Amino acid sequence: MTNLDLGRAAFHSAIAVARDPSAAVGPRRWPPRLAAVAERLRGGVTAAAATAVPLAFPTLLLGLWILSARLGWLPAQILPDPALVAATVAEFVETGDLWFHTGVSLLRVIEGFALGAALGLGLGVAMGLSDRARWIIEPSFTAIAQVPPLGWIPLLMLLVGIDEALKVLIIAKAALIPVALNTHKGIRNVPTAWREVGAALTFGPWLTLTRIVLPASVPTVFTGIRNGLTNAWLALVAVELLASSEGLGYLMVWGRQLFQLDLVILAMIVVGLVGFALDWSLGRVERRLQRWELAGS
Repeated sequence: MTNLDLGRAAFHSAIAVARDPSAAVGPRRWPPRLAAVAERLRGGVTAAAATAVPLAFPTLLLGLWILSARLGWLPAQILPDPALVAATVAEFVETGDLWFHTGVSLLRVIEGFALGAALGLGLGVAMGLSDRARWIIEPSFTAIAQVPPLGWIPLLMLLVGIDEALKVLIIAKAALIPVALNTHKGIRNVPTAWREVGAALTFGPWLTLTRIVLPASVPTVFTGIRNGLTNAWLALVAVELLASSEGLGYLMVWGRQLFQLDLVILAMIVVGLVGFALDWSLGRVERRLQRWELAGS
């Protein structure tokens, strides 16, 4: 910058100060109380925006649904009016049918998931602790894991029929695979140095397992449990669509057979909400476990 440019800058700065003397003082600072209030308002706006953004897409879909019903883009037999779906929800809530079918589905998931998670934990611990057990179990386990849960329905129908045992076994198989894989992974990834510390403290196999190996693998194991519960819920809906006389999947089939699409959409909404609630609840527990892991490290 030349001397002429510096002179022009100084001249313009002097004119600005003459017009507004506060310009020479520098940026204004708010009093501490006002600054604190402004910071709280800014935080509230940020939190509101963080809450609103995930709701933007569902709100858009709902708006398009309402607009389609009002303008007749699709026949009512294919996409019923949201008001009709709301009336169906109110009717099923009032009669108690919605709670009955939801309770039946939840009970099936609890039974199947408990069985599958218990077997998965046992297999995962065995493969993680013993190379011989892994050598014996892993080939058969891998082959079974490649067949999706619904692929077992024809065989299981011949063995156990189409009653509750079929549904519980299909759900258990869906939950077993991720629980076993993550349990195996979590135990195998425990640092060798930690085991050596247990040996230095004269820990036996049982104390090493309960005091070192299992606590260190809890976050990974819980990730498998969360994925197993998600798979169990998806398998439940699928098996209820094929062979059931009650439950949320049965409501979908019933609505399709009667050509009542409002009933189908009702069941879909409940399935989505319950699945979201289950995953959200386990997600919060998983985040707590992750904070424990960071604090322990």
